[in-house]
Amino acid sequence: MDYMDYKNFTLRTMEPEEIEQAIAIEQICFPPNEACSPAHMRARAAAAPDLFLVAVDRDTGKLAGYLNGLATNETVFRDEFFTDERLHNPAGQTVMLLGLAVLPAYQMQGIARALVKEYRRREQERGRKALLLTCLDTKVEMYNKLGFTDNGLANSTWGGEQWHEMACRI
Repeated sequence: MDYMDYKNFTLRTMEPEEIEQAIAIEQICFPPNEACSPAHMRARAAAAPDLFLVAVDRDTGKLAGYLNGLATNETVFRDEFFTDERLHNPAGQTVMLLGLAVLPAYQMQGIARALVKEYRRREQERGRKALLLTCLDTKVEMYNKLGFTDNGLANSTWGGEQWHEMACRI
């Protein structure tokens, strides 16, 4: 299945022409020190287009949010995944999730939960074994509710912040 309907949204793989919308969402939802640069976002989407899931507002046809990552056989998150799309291994058993963002006007409607659930389902169908991500202290509880386990402080200094590594076995 290439897409899933969810209330007023469709969840599907991002189309190449939608990358600029995803870049705009990234810049709105993340502070400058944490946001992925437009160049890295474009490179990531080109390297792993099938790992870029979007929520599309059915009324407007515009992106409301997205979840993306890169596949690898590595089992520990490292900051280089944010900036080096060459680390993507299409046959990798783990997906390093690099960005979950929902525009403020669409938050608190279950879109992030739906994106994670659908992403997990799709990657399980592809034979992947785990999803990994990093998050700030304030998001640990949210990711716990989405089925992730806190592995403790991550080996990450992205954006000058201290992160938790979260894992979800699939």
